[in-house]
Amino acid sequence: MPLRVNNNIAAINSQRAIGRNSGIIKKQLERLSSGLRVNRAQDDASGLVISEGMRGELSGWNQNIRNAEQGANLLQVAEGSLQEVNNILVRMRELAVQSSSSTVSDTNRESVAAEFNQLMSEIDRIAQATAYNNSTLLTGFGNQVSTGSTALTASATTGVANITLAAAESGTYSFVDSTSDGSLTLGNGAATQTLNMGTLLDGTVVATGSSVVANFDRLGIQVTLAGANALGASGDYVDGDLSGRNLIVESGTGGVFQVGPRDSYVNRIEVGIADLRATGNELNLDTLAIDTISGARQSLATLDRAVNTVSNERGKLGAVQNRLSFAIAYSENEVESISASEASIRDADIALEVTEFSRAQILLQSSNAMLSQANVTAFSALSLL
Repeated sequence: MPLRVNNNIAAINSQRAIGRNSGIIKKQLERLSSGLRVNRAQDDASGLVISEGMRGELSGWNQNIRNAEQGANLLQVAEGSLQEVNNILVRMRELAVQSSSSTVSDTNRESVAAEFNQLMSEIDRIAQATAYNNSTLLTGFGNQVSTGSTALTASATTGVANITLAAAESGTYSFVDSTSDGSLTLGNGAATQTLNMGTLLDGTVVATGSSVVANFDRLGIQVTLAGANALGASGDYVDGDLSGRNLIVESGTGGVFQVGPRDSYVNRIEVGIADLRATGNELNLDTLAIDTISGARQSLATLDRAVNTVSNERGKLGAVQNRLSFAIAYSENEVESISASEASIRDADIALEVTEFSRAQILLQSSNAMLSQANVTAFSALSLL
């Protein structure tokens, strides 16, 4: 073996080992200090890209949960006010029944009518005062399907039993429905969607006693079509009945809860609350008068419809609240699962990192000792001089 002095290969080798082990120790210290396996792109380039995408998705899901919780709170505010409106309507009906009896004189009816009118004004006040974050809720909240939509006004012919919105844009939508071709098209000029109705229909009609949903998901509109003798329907749908009919979506304030991380109708829940003022078109109580026995008797049917309208609206709000509860539970599960995936990529395994750190420390001490030995061996050359 040659004995060289100018280049101490053993010392160079030890120095290289020292540098490598020092770098490992620095990296392990950084991971143990931060708790992260990936602190910079150099640590795991592809892993960093994946985990950053997951972090962005997680932030969206966490905000979705807060949005859904706030949406449920908004609906609770509206439903709480409607409960009092229901109580007022029950009292108004009680007064109308009282005024309908001949045991009450006209003078008495004037006193009864005074309370009746005050209660009507209170319904209007509650409707206008019920608000969440400065958005009034009971005078029309969210986009609504106009009662002037010919698909609805001609429901005895079209068989349209119900129309629900899921973040549909306001405007006029027109149906294209050719006879016996098994397809149904709906569009507003900017966007159009065609559905194959063949799988939903029994031949060219909706099956007797049942109903089907034509889900125009890209438009955010679901149209319920009824068959003959279907519960709650005034007509039945036959392929071609909707030809030339329209659907008008009126714009409103609010009404859409973002409960998903992306810009898609499946990531939003839409709720519409009708105008529930006593003087509004839904309740239409401003024409009632109970200061006469005939007027009191005629008001009973209108009050019954008003009670049903408010009760149904409360039921819808409760249903959406339940839906939001499931959306929250689903989002929490998504957060848990994505967090676990993100952690497996980015978080440091402390047991593993401590093991690697201890190993690097031992190797660094060994390489330092070997560098000393490598430097000592060079002195043996002096014995030859």
